[in-house]
Amino acid sequence: MAQVDGIAGGIVATGLSRSFDGDRAVDRVDLVVEHGQIHALVGLNGAGKTTLMRLLLGMLVPEAGSVMILGVPVARTGRSVWGRVGHMIDTTSGYPELTVAENLRCAALLKRMEPATTSQTIARSIADLRLDRWVDRRAGALSSGNRQRLGLAGALINRPEVVVLDEPTAALDPAGVLLVRAALREAAGRGAAVLVSSHHLDEISRVADTISVMHRGRIVGNLPPGGVDLERAFFDLLLQIDDRDGHRES
Repeated sequence: MAQVDGIAGGIVATGLSRSFDGDRAVDRVDLVVEHGQIHALVGLNGAGKTTLMRLLLGMLVPEAGSVMILGVPVARTGRSVWGRVGHMIDTTSGYPELTVAENLRCAALLKRMEPATTSQTIARSIADLRLDRWVDRRAGALSSGNRQRLGLAGALINRPEVVVLDEPTAALDPAGVLLVRAALREAAGRGAAVLVSSHHLDEISRVADTISVMHRGRIVGNLPPGGVDLERAFFDLLLQIDDRDGHRES
């Protein structure tokens, strides 16, 4: 289990900052995503959620601060660590010219999974995300919702110890949302550290153990999972922060 200064977690970020063209997209963020927990990150568009996730996964280099994944500084992680991490960031993954089954086989190979168990694992992933009807269809011909299911299946195919998902339910119908909910609970239930961003406060409150609010590049507070009228609490918090910092729009 990852641990920094007595704080344990699958992901531990300390003082993380990153700017683009002089604008601070992520501003001194501290974040711990613990094993066996679903940690939700919510915020308005442009709050910095995707940038933060990219920093956590080493896709971007921070200007300040540090990240540890499974106890290893992200800058020094190698295949042994990344093989235990699953992610879906910004857009769904998949090679459009390959079928659903072929895409999942590629995902398994990239995770260096044992060939002897690959076919069984692919079959399980297809069943879990209800992709059976499209198993021989090219990814490029799938609906946006089914491409999202395929991306999620690929992210989870190796039963990772750390899961990072950016808006995994954005293109899904209600049935797909239920599948994602079940997949997140299964991952956390076996001990994975799960970080997920979402615009759907009511939906994410059904599965999250912790809900962190991100605003103008900072973590500004938390919402109670399962709380009453989370949307109002969310906007009240943002208004309080904007009033305090002088950002309220007239």
